[in-house]
Amino acid sequence: MNSETTLLTALFEAAIGAAEPEAALRDQMPAPPKGRTVVIGAGKGAAQLASAFERHWEASGNGRLSGLVVTRYGYSADCNHIQIIEAAHPLPDSAGLAASRAILAAVHGLSAEDLVVALICGGGSSLLPYPPAGLTLDDERAMNEALLASGAPISAMNAIRKQVSGIKGGRLAAAAQPARVLSLIVSDVPGDDPAQVASGPTVPDWVTLQDTRNAIQRYRIALPDRVMAYLHGNAAPAPQPTDRAFARNQVKIIASAGQSLDAAARKAEAEGLPAVILAEAIEGEAREVARVQAAIAREVAIRNRPFSKPVVILSGGETTVTLPSRAEYSGKGGPNSEFLLALGLELEGVSGVTALAADSDGIDGTEHNAGAFLDSTSIARMRAAGRDPVKDLLQHDAFSAFEAIGDLFCPGPSGTNVNDFRAIVVR
Repeated sequence: MNSETTLLTALFEAAIGAAEPEAALRDQMPAPPKGRTVVIGAGKGAAQLASAFERHWEASGNGRLSGLVVTRYGYSADCNHIQIIEAAHPLPDSAGLAASRAILAAVHGLSAEDLVVALICGGGSSLLPYPPAGLTLDDERAMNEALLASGAPISAMNAIRKQVSGIKGGRLAAAAQPARVLSLIVSDVPGDDPAQVASGPTVPDWVTLQDTRNAIQRYRIALPDRVMAYLHGNAAPAPQPTDRAFARNQVKIIASAGQSLDAAARKAEAEGLPAVILAEAIEGEAREVARVQAAIAREVAIRNRPFSKPVVILSGGETTVTLPSRAEYSGKGGPNSEFLLALGLELEGVSGVTALAADSDGIDGTEHNAGAFLDSTSIARMRAAGRDPVKDLLQHDAFSAFEAIGDLFCPGPSGTNVNDFRAIVVR
């Protein structure tokens, strides 16, 4: 590992450290209730959150607790009292459906003196499948597959998920009444709206059925016929925030992309490298976001503006990749790898630029890498290795392009999820 990849890795680790469950929960622990304490949760970092919650709870002598959380396969953690269930991500499976049923059963029949603690983070949407009456798990899986390929922003995707569910859009919190629900949320969404994280199982929002239908039309989302028939038929709308079921509940964001980018900036400056944060909530097609950020990096490298070099340019948010039918592409990868390949092509011929783009949960898309590293030689090395990086971008095969030159970034599951992390260093 050279000095630049060492630096970029250190910046990523600083960002992850700021969202690490132990630290995120330390000052957010609730007082024990008169009744029971039931912990539930969902997301790619839910098991680590549950484990840390247990340790803080026991250290405070708060008595017994119970519950269960669902996380992605391979993302488990040790817990003494909270059950960990693993299920599929990004497309739901029967294990996720069983977990949803078990979580709903865990909050059923509670009293007003009981407390439900919901540990929610990114990835929970697919880990909590619970199709409404008239639809099946296969329908929900097909819907999620269509959403992931649509290129629509996360807010539009989640609006649909909330309306086609028996557990999302605040329904899980409603099922827990009359118990009080405290939602402790690690935000992986632009703007840190807690109702968007994992499609808001314990946090309702104002999105209506008509808003959802409008989003489908606006973003031209090709949903399965059965799902469309449900949304235009007898769909039961998600509850609204004014529902009395939520009157005693509390919601806290305990970690976010903004906090993580701030930590990365401090780390860069401690290493003697000035840092700027473009934004914590960038959305859009990965290759289009790359084109804009490449223009900024090129301007810095060549004209020393709008920032003076050396500098590290940081950003977060959630980029997307619009996929055609499977017959029209053959690639592997995720939005961070695709961003980086597009960035490299845009910056070909510009020296002094290195970059890392990675998903903060440790997995970019469906492969085992979080993202990849890029330098001014990457595109030439891909060609020397027999790859055609332009074709790879068109085929959404960024994973294979970076794998060919040994520049995949594979830190493993991070235990948290505050969305995409991008760092571009210009010397």
